[in-house]
Amino acid sequence: MKITIVAGARPNFMKIAPIIDAIREAASGGAEISYRLVHTGQHYDKKMSEDFFEQLGIPEPDANLEAGGGTQAEQTANIMVRFEKELMLHPADLVLVVGDVTSTMACAIVAKKLHTRVAHVEAGIRSGDISMPEEVNRLVTDVLTDYYFTTSPIANRNLQRSGVEEDRIFFVGNTMIDTLLKQMPRFRQPAIWKNAALQPREYFVVTLHRPANVDQQGQLQQLLREIIILSRGLPVIFPVHPRTAKVLAGTGLVAPNLHLTEPLSYLEFNYLVQHAKAVITDSGGITEETTVMGVPCMTLRDNTERPETCLTGTNELLGTAPEALRPAMEKLFAGQWKKGGIPELWDGKTAHRIIRHLLGISTINPPMVADYK
Repeated sequence: MKITIVAGARPNFMKIAPIIDAIREAASGGAEISYRLVHTGQHYDKKMSEDFFEQLGIPEPDANLEAGGGTQAEQTANIMVRFEKELMLHPADLVLVVGDVTSTMACAIVAKKLHTRVAHVEAGIRSGDISMPEEVNRLVTDVLTDYYFTTSPIANRNLQRSGVEEDRIFFVGNTMIDTLLKQMPRFRQPAIWKNAALQPREYFVVTLHRPANVDQQGQLQQLLREIIILSRGLPVIFPVHPRTAKVLAGTGLVAPNLHLTEPLSYLEFNYLVQHAKAVITDSGGITEETTVMGVPCMTLRDNTERPETCLTGTNELLGTAPEALRPAMEKLFAGQWKKGGIPELWDGKTAHRIIRHLLGISTINPPMVADYK
């Protein structure tokens, strides 16, 4: 079985790293399975290419389509044109896409038009907010997918409600957590640990990148002011995305306990998360990691595509109103934050389950397009 694995953005690589490991292990055991790794270049960062790949043990991609930049439409078109050439030159039995970035959707479309089966890892998650580009990507990808690998029973139900047959849905767990559990012993202190004299459980980690929180100077300023005030003097560590940094610079906001850093490596960032008093974020992936590490998490969004992090884990959905932070922070400092637990099958073995399923269905023909509901 020849698999083309597609990745386009940093979170994708965390999801495909254990899948590559599982393919290699299966192949070394005699299974007829191989892969070709395609980086669409949707998000390209030299530091990520050099450090991130090395840290996670990911091989250099077999192809980099260098299709980043431009509007949503331009980026989608560039990825599709270049991936079509790639797949025609290197045909595959199956294209495996992960997550919900533009590359996921664009490459799924190309694969189906070239009559190639598609497997979607992290299928079926839904925020219910169609204004999010990621939600559009999820919906389109899951219409075209042949084999659905899900992170939770909630995702299974989402797919079943949309008409997907149960025998094409495989509840396998979360490959992000495979990577987290494997790399946890290798977490390392970033420079900010000593520079800010950090102590375990005596600081906050903040990440903000969604337009609703960072595109408007006033909203970003109000959120950070609330966090600074409510943190009771504890250090607030904020690794800032370059796009957010431009907006933040215009606010002129400074505080003795606010520490801005450049984006950190995977191992350094998760060291900070692991030892934090709490994380305040608008990222979906981080809510999964805090859940497994048992770290209190406050999500500044009105919805989440990962409800299991709230229902089972340590995450609470606060919304985007700055005033929502006060009761949450008071509960945290009162020692009343929920302990949480780890969702089912988030055990570090997800990638092996995916490959076992793929080997089991490798001889099955895909459903015809007319069968999709």
